[in-house]
Amino acid sequence: MADRGPAIGIFDSGVGGLTVFAQVAQRLPAESIVYLGDTARVPYGTKSGDTVLRYAIGCTDVLVARGIKMLVVACNTASAYALDVLPEHLDMPVLGVIEPGAKRAVDLSRRGRIGVIGTASTIASRAYDKAILRMAPNAKVFSKPCPLFVPLAEEGWVEGPVPRQVAAAYLDELLQNDIDTLVLGCTHYPLLKDIIAETAGTDVVLVDSAEATSQAVADTLAGLSLEREQKGPPEYSFLVTDAPGNFGRIGERFLGRPISPIEWVDVSNA
Repeated sequence: MADRGPAIGIFDSGVGGLTVFAQVAQRLPAESIVYLGDTARVPYGTKSGDTVLRYAIGCTDVLVARGIKMLVVACNTASAYALDVLPEHLDMPVLGVIEPGAKRAVDLSRRGRIGVIGTASTIASRAYDKAILRMAPNAKVFSKPCPLFVPLAEEGWVEGPVPRQVAAAYLDELLQNDIDTLVLGCTHYPLLKDIIAETAGTDVVLVDSAEATSQAVADTLAGLSLEREQKGPPEYSFLVTDAPGNFGRIGERFLGRPISPIEWVDVSNA
């Protein structure tokens, strides 16, 4: 098992996983984190499962080379297609965002009527459906792809009439199914949480998979006695596979603060 000194490694297809980074950093302020955004190949949500798996392995190799002690797959699409494979090749704990989000939804649902929104690829994988039904076989799961939420989040259009109209169009079908819980099954969606909550209404509980994942990370580190023991402030590193400036500009919206330094890494052979 990995030792206690290295950082937590987190990867995503781009900037969206910074919502997971933010939640992990908030919950575990002593832990160092290395974040990799695969910005050269974003989005994963429109790619085939085989392609996503290949990309996920390449990102994992980059982070493992940095000496991480734990891997967090912040991308919902990569979690759907790679979580069965990655742990077989790594001597460290590996977590995705789907299982924690599904568990939180099952725990919070009052009537077992759970909605899931995400990218087209995540929804097509039925990964959330399978995870929820494994935990609660009598639950009813209703899923809906919401691709326009991603560019809205990245452009900072998180309030006003445009995102409100988009949310209404996407959520109408789910709300007609009388859901009581809604899983935000994409790491971009927490930026639109207020609009989504307003559209869904007060009777629907929102589940932020990023927040649920941070709790799972904390529980895993504690359970394996892998918490950071070194004194002093944590170190945060940001890696990208393309366009560091664009990542920094958009990522600042996700973290609410400047991101620096940002290092380019090569995954062309992955």
